[in-house]
Amino acid sequence: MKTNPGRFFEDYSLGQVIPHAVPRTVSGGERALYHALYPARHALYSSDEFARASGLKAAPVDDLIAFHTVFGKTVPDISLNAIANLGYAEGRWRKPVWPGDTLRSESEVIGLKQNSNGKSGVVWVRTRGLNQHGETVMDYVRWVMVRKRDADAPAPETVVPDLRTSVPAADLIVPEGLDFTRYDFTLAGEPHGWGDYEVGEKIDHVDGVTVEEAEHMLATRLWQNTAKVHFDATNREDGKRLIYGGHVISLARALSFNGLANAQMIVALNAGAHANPCFSGDTVRAWSEVLDKAETTAPGVGAVRLRLVAVKHGAPDFALKGEDGKYLPDVLLDLDYWALMPM
Repeated sequence: MKTNPGRFFEDYSLGQVIPHAVPRTVSGGERALYHALYPARHALYSSDEFARASGLKAAPVDDLIAFHTVFGKTVPDISLNAIANLGYAEGRWRKPVWPGDTLRSESEVIGLKQNSNGKSGVVWVRTRGLNQHGETVMDYVRWVMVRKRDADAPAPETVVPDLRTSVPAADLIVPEGLDFTRYDFTLAGEPHGWGDYEVGEKIDHVDGVTVEEAEHMLATRLWQNTAKVHFDATNREDGKRLIYGGHVISLARALSFNGLANAQMIVALNAGAHANPCFSGDTVRAWSEVLDKAETTAPGVGAVRLRLVAVKHGAPDFALKGEDGKYLPDVLLDLDYWALMPM
């Protein structure tokens, strides 16, 4: 058989390293399309001149373009037969990605656990995205629930990796040359710097975006994400195409501009959960909570740890989980990340 049915749970083994196919050269067109799909307008990624005034050679491509590109490479090998993408941890952006860079991905299986129903299991992988020089531009852990091909196949030994709850501030990597001492708050869009935010503060980002079928399909194709649940409406019992979780992440991040316009660069992904499914017609809104703050050694650059929550339909009320500890049904995304901000 020449076609690829994708891997099933019993096809993975602990320590297995999987190089992913089809390297991708990222162009300026990628940024234009990304900014057309999402209301993305952080100044560092929109203007070469703003980026140069901040010590960089030009505007890098958006952090999430790099993430989605690296992630998309892994789908045919990791989550083509996924039931759900369950979470993220220990993610770090290590180098900016520039137009013209070529990205490829590889993943190592670091954990396996069969579900009690015997029909599926959870696979943990650590994925690295590499540029054309073999340099790691980012890495992260994610875990996925994957179908079994044969329910009678023997279960592997259970290994659940011990993952850090967050990336320590001391381990954050600030891009070489980044300098916010001449930062132009007027051009950036808001006057609020690192010192204006307090731990525990919550921000309603006000705006909303209704998800359209055509837009999420275009985005998922852009990242070359081939997961069946995003394309094939017969793949789910409800006959709906599931919105790719990365689409929700980018929508929420773009919406967070209103209130966090100066949270310029994402440098770490501490944790993340796609709490409930998103479908075409849902209206996505977002709110953030300041979890922590830290200084960096780069001039004028501070780090702020943020919880970004995407909800559907009604205005955010900052509620996340019910008394049972489970996410409320209107919560789509719970993302914990570090961003760099002018002091």
